[in-house]
Amino acid sequence: MLFAGLVFGQSGDSTLQFEAADIHPAPAAAPGTNPQNMRGGLYRGGHYEIRSATMRDLVRAAYNVDADNVTGGPVWIDKDRFDLTAQAPGASTPEKVRVMLRNLLAQRFGLAVHNDTKPFPAYAITPGKKVRMKQSTGLDTPPGCELIPPSESPQGGPVTGIPMSGIANPAAPGALIAYQCHNVSIAELPDQLRNMTLATRALNGAPVVDRTGLKGGWDFNIKYSGLPQDRTDTSPEAVTIFAAFEKQLGLKLERIKVPMPVIAIDSVNENPAGDPAGVNAKLAVLPLKFEVAEIRPSDPNPPEGSSGGDCFYCPGGRLHISRFTMSDLIATAWNLNGNYDSRVIGLPKSLEKTNWDVIARVSTMTPVNPVIGQPPAQQVDFDSVRIMLQALLEDRFKLALHEETRQLNGYALVAVRPKLTPAGPDNRPGCKEGPGPDGKDPRTTNPLARRLLTCLNITVAEFVAELPNRAGDYFRQYPGKVVDATGLKGKYDFMVNFSPLGMVMNSEATDPGYAIPLPEALEKQLGLRLEPRKNPAMVLVVDHVEEKPVEN
Repeated sequence: MLFAGLVFGQSGDSTLQFEAADIHPAPAAAPGTNPQNMRGGLYRGGHYEIRSATMRDLVRAAYNVDADNVTGGPVWIDKDRFDLTAQAPGASTPEKVRVMLRNLLAQRFGLAVHNDTKPFPAYAITPGKKVRMKQSTGLDTPPGCELIPPSESPQGGPVTGIPMSGIANPAAPGALIAYQCHNVSIAELPDQLRNMTLATRALNGAPVVDRTGLKGGWDFNIKYSGLPQDRTDTSPEAVTIFAAFEKQLGLKLERIKVPMPVIAIDSVNENPAGDPAGVNAKLAVLPLKFEVAEIRPSDPNPPEGSSGGDCFYCPGGRLHISRFTMSDLIATAWNLNGNYDSRVIGLPKSLEKTNWDVIARVSTMTPVNPVIGQPPAQQVDFDSVRIMLQALLEDRFKLALHEETRQLNGYALVAVRPKLTPAGPDNRPGCKEGPGPDGKDPRTTNPLARRLLTCLNITVAEFVAELPNRAGDYFRQYPGKVVDATGLKGKYDFMVNFSPLGMVMNSEATDPGYAIPLPEALEKQLGLRLEPRKNPAMVLVVDHVEEKPVEN
């Protein structure tokens, strides 16, 4: 389990090269990126692309590792972003594309790496006071763990178990995830645990090792709750996976560190070299247009129960948008989050009275590095789809617009009584959802505070830039977002634990735990305050638009 899915090594076959490749800094206002794209890029018919990728993203894509398994390198590898488009020989496999990417990074950026090991947080299974499992006879019993499906008691009692989707039954606030295991050795338990619903999330993705010394196969049942953000209930008595191990199995999950293989960056240049072979001119960039698209006025009397945006990005590369106004379409195409009424300027009021349906199809692409344990399902590059929607609006409505910067409602983060810890220099810079290296998770005692943001080795200015992306519900109505007015310098390590805005608005005094609004969390936990302020923000000014689209 420790090394599952990790592929290390140097470039390998240096003869494996893209036929053509273009790599350049991504636009400053690059739209949000698709997580599948960032895992390793998307590939179709010899065409490979990855957008708005940091150097760490590019290295982890080339070596098929997690970001935490890329170490070393200068600070900019987590900040500078690049767009890469390349053409590989048509018969190339994803594995060969990864080697081509390694060779390209070495040529254009002078990237040099080596294999190394680094201590990583992990969990050890250790014996408790009394083993509560039953030794298996092993007779006629295939080893393994099976999910106990949801079942409702005849008396209408609580439901046990949840579906494989990992989403708790909304009608069953006390639902637990239940598994029945037969003839499983403790040495095999980490692999079984990895496939149990939400167990990996509960352990924050950390690997698990057996240190019990127990031999043979065992029979046991285990029931546990998902993380607070995965549950529909708010009961603080929910069973954590740690409590389930100790009370139900007589085992413990103890935090340790284990050596893990990593890709260590020895040297890398910040600016990519040019294309000495002059082959970029040959690059067959796929046209960013829908294969087929229809745009029409929406049915003024839609069927009862239907809703807008029925299937935004459908399986198989189909796009279906229902009952969107023109401002909705523009905001979607140009990725304007939040209150975009003040960010789309100059649309005729008469045009906003009509709703539109868009039905289109786009070619799908295969992730070069599919998610471990899942088939390499076809994906749509969301950023490309937005560009295609822009082209469709420009073509059918003769839409022309330009960008301006204006002062819009937002916030400033100011220092009150800062409670920030100076950063540990060895921590990888950035923010992530979940606990820090010590594994402590305050959400286990306050299920209403479902968000936990851990930031390591970052400046307050970097945190402020990250905040609207991490807590977008709080800033959705404020296009001016938030600026740093703390005056704090240096880098810090900190956590902030808060509740989603919807939970804050819907919580009652009788609810267990306590819903923590983001502004309160920032002030009480970090000594920083959000204050209303107008900030510069980009707006789209419509220069021309036809009220009726040209024929499909």
